[in-house]
Amino acid sequence: MSSGPKVVPKANLAAFILVTTLFFAWGFANDITNPMVKAFSKIFRMSVTDGAMIQLAFYGGYFAMAFPAAIFIRKYSYKSGILLGLGLYAVGALMFIPASAVGLYYPFLIAYFVLTCGLSFLETSANPYILSMGDERTATRRLNLAQAFNPIGSLLGMFCAMNFIQARLDPLDTVGRGSLSEAEFEAVKQSDLGVLTAPYVAVGIAVIILFLVILCTRMPRNDDRNHSLDLGAVMKRLMGLARYREGVIAQFFYVGVQIMCWTFIIQYGTRVFMAEGMSETQAEVVSQRYNIAAMIIFCISRFICTFLLKYIPPGRLLMSLAIAGGVFICGVIGFRDIKGIYCLVAVSACMSLMFPTIYGIALEGLGDDAKFGGAGLIMAILGGSLLPPLQASIIDRGVVAGIPAVNFSFVVPLVCFAVIAVYGFRTYRVFKVRR
Repeated sequence: MSSGPKVVPKANLAAFILVTTLFFAWGFANDITNPMVKAFSKIFRMSVTDGAMIQLAFYGGYFAMAFPAAIFIRKYSYKSGILLGLGLYAVGALMFIPASAVGLYYPFLIAYFVLTCGLSFLETSANPYILSMGDERTATRRLNLAQAFNPIGSLLGMFCAMNFIQARLDPLDTVGRGSLSEAEFEAVKQSDLGVLTAPYVAVGIAVIILFLVILCTRMPRNDDRNHSLDLGAVMKRLMGLARYREGVIAQFFYVGVQIMCWTFIIQYGTRVFMAEGMSETQAEVVSQRYNIAAMIIFCISRFICTFLLKYIPPGRLLMSLAIAGGVFICGVIGFRDIKGIYCLVAVSACMSLMFPTIYGIALEGLGDDAKFGGAGLIMAILGGSLLPPLQASIIDRGVVAGIPAVNFSFVVPLVCFAVIAVYGFRTYRVFKVRR
């Protein structure tokens, strides 16, 4: 009795492994960056809202470059898109050197933007490339398997942020920095920027090495040979498909909720632990440890959910996890002590399935249109750029409706989970996606 098509055919296994390293690489970039909202706010004595401009620059690069990346890939190849993405990634990381020398905030935002233009090329190339590496019936499972290595990179990024950046910054808290003279503040700032820059430079060098490895490796072409382009006709076909349109919307809100939960756990935990008597710096480091615990749970859950997709339709599982995520967010809003942090950590178990599953559902059956369809889904990463500043603006209010603003701000992620739950329901009951 046949067991069905393999998730990854043997002929594509080596290429699959190599492309999967890219999921690790951009996971690292994403999650070494999330804690930098708090770090830059402290280093430059800014509000949370100003610090969240990092996310605007970071995820704005994804938005700006997704369709140019798709056009480039269509004209050339997936491999060419990957190489250009790695090149921009390395350049953006190494731009931290002149940004640190200048000592101003905005050059860092430019560096983040260039870096994520590279990540946009990588994600626009790698996600549909993985989908094409085998039978379409196993495409969603194959992408979930590759994406399972993304949180491993994220874990390493969080670990580096905690141990090589947050723990090594000057221990002066926000209030203490505000009392420094201009000369004293400048000395502390330059020291902290040097600490922050070093890991990014190391990443830039590692990415150059990965670029050279892929450059010298023969990669499968798959459906990579059709270079004709009728963008208008492709967009008309895509926009005429409700499953795709709604998938882009769901992805926008998913990326937003992921970035908000992983970024503002630092602010949430800092409030809780400072109320227990910790210093601000200690509270930030402890909060990052909980963020790492959340990522470990996310990583484990990704493998579990990939297994469950063999037995549970993706839309039904997506809906169930979105509802569970919303329930935990209610706990984050309602509790004002360690129980709220536990709920926020638990949310990561619910999120693990979402990005690759929404991606796979939206692109199922699109054939060569998946290259541009994938670009639309990568542009939806803009949710990670627009929604965190909205939440940050609520946090800056201090108190809202009689509760700490950082608690109340998680109303925004709650709305996101509601949107995702509706898409999961429609996937299963209306679009009839059952595999």
